Amino acid sequence: MDLISFFYIIIFLFGLTVGSFLNCVTYRLEKNESFLRGRSYCPNCKHKLSWQDLIPLLSFIELRGKCRYCQEKISWQYPIVETATALLFLIIFNSQFLISKQFSWTPSGGLPAGLLFNFLNLFYYWIIVSFLIVIFVYDLKHYIIPDEIIFPVIAMPILYRFFEVLKFINWYLFRNWKLEIGNFQPLLNSLLSAISASAFFLVIFLVSRGRWLGFGDVKLAFFMGLFLGFPNILVALFSAFFSGAIIGIGLILTKKKTLKSEVPFGPFLVAGTFIALFFGNQIINWYLNIFQIAL
Repeated sequence: MDLISFFYIIIFLFGLTVGSFLNCVTYRLEKNESFLRGRSYCPNCKHKLSWQDLIPLLSFIELRGKCRYCQEKISWQYPIVETATALLFLIIFNSQFLISKQFSWTPSGGLPAGLLFNFLNLFYYWIIVSFLIVIFVYDLKHYIIPDEIIFPVIAMPILYRFFEVLKFINWYLFRNWKLEIGNFQPLLNSLLSAISASAFFLVIFLVSRGRWLGFGDVKLAFFMGLFLGFPNILVALFSAFFSGAIIGIGLILTKKKTLKSEVPFGPFLVAGTFIALFFGNQIINWYLNIFQIAL
């Protein structure tokens, strides 16, 4: 087994574990319980779960989707969130190391600055993705984006953009580093994108008096602008509105919803964020090429 395959396996297992924790966070947020203390338990019979009940994905398969103690069906949310988290973690690892070809050490045995920054970016994106998964699931189930999640996730890209201005170079084995002031343009780009996106959603919120979307969506749009910047924020918003319209029409045609039904928009915004994050540049380049051909 080569090194990359080994890392794929480790990261997939790590992602499954994080996904299991995110399921716990989502459930305990609803119950207003601490997700850092206390053992997990069955939502139906309240029996405390043992370690063999908590193995991500494998326990669900081994138990055939039922509680070991009361035989109540376990929600498909649990294996889906675990698997989705693991796959997203792998995609981010792939983009941070394999595509950038930074997964190597210096000939002298030192830690190159590019590799170090890629590790920091990797954990930054993993944390952001984890928050977004919680927002996706919680808003889909409860039609609300909790402040306990949205405020920390807004703070993270703000801090990231500020630290991005400070460039640490010549960092080998964590010594002999020098501090330089970098480019302020990414920070300004993110702030302007965040203000513009949230202002657009705020107008919709005020005009509709909260009927078309909630104020949590306004805060989520602010995060999206900070995280994605321009022009990727446009890709995210277009993807969210387009997918929301398609699925909304489908729900109406199948009579599962009516024109007056409430549909959470947060999951579409999260999905749009992922689309812009992974495919934003390709979509923008494709659109510009089509525009040039049309001219």
